[in-house]
Amino acid sequence: MQTVVLDTNALLMPFEIRINLDLALKDLLGDVRCVVPGPMIGELKHLDHKFSKAALGLARKYDIVQTPLSGDDAVMDVALLTGGYILTNDKDLRAKARKQRIPLIYLRSSTHLIVESLG
Repeated sequence: MQTVVLDTNALLMPFEIRINLDLALKDLLGDVRCVVPGPMIGELKHLDHKFSKAALGLARKYDIVQTPLSGDDAVMDVALLTGGYILTNDKDLRAKARKQRIPLIYLRSSTHLIVESLG
């Protein structure tokens, strides 16, 4: 079973663009295990966004993986630890993940997720 690491912006996606992450990921990869780096919980608690509370509830539905790092580094750390994909639309995080050869999932259009090939 593949692991998908969700960053803060991925957790906001279902509420901003009305996408069911679980179904979209299942369509892409089959059964997956979604995880959230612990620092993303803190980010959502302090985020001034109209959907931050809903995203926090969604995050708690998944496994929380603790890491001593924060922000993008926490997401990359958990992805490297689990051998998983990163789901994000953050351009900076995507660039960092590409440098580390971490597979990515992101929105290609307003509601269509794609997997970025490493090859």
